Amino acid sequence: MKKLKILFVILLGILCFSACEKDDICTEDDTPQLVIRFYDALNPTEFKDVQNLIVWGVLPTGGKDTIANIALDSIVLPLRVDETSTTFAFSRQLSIDDINVDTLTFNYDVKEIYKSRACGYIANFENLTATVKQDDSVWVQTIDVDNALIENTASAHVKIFH
Repeated sequence: MKKLKILFVILLGILCFSACEKDDICTEDDTPQLVIRFYDALNPTEFKDVQNLIVWGVLPTGGKDTIANIALDSIVLPLRVDETSTTFAFSRQLSIDDINVDTLTFNYDVKEIYKSRACGYIANFENLTATVKQDDSVWVQTIDVDNALIENTASAHVKIFH
């Protein structure tokens, strides 16, 4: 009878532990962001910093700062997954009297991809296009969509020449 109890406890233990499930931990990538590189309009192969760059997202309820006053030759911006376009205002200030603001709109198709139960869905962006609305003094001269498919942030998707 004692051997039967030990066998029952061992079988019960095996049964309990075999019902356990591996912990789901999400280690995969997240929704990629838009990578923009700034180039010199006079020498299109050279990167060019934008001095005193301020970028903010333009929303129906008002703008929201995305990047504060910096000088960079590339930036990473989030795209909206609940819409098919995202608008940003790019401001460059060369002096107190010389403030240039251009509004860039990025249009795209959102493609949701199921990764796993732990990660859920991520969004990739396809068919990326860009338009610019310039103010009186133009600083963004040309926008070139280099990669219309946004699946990662490893390389630039958009080139801005200024």
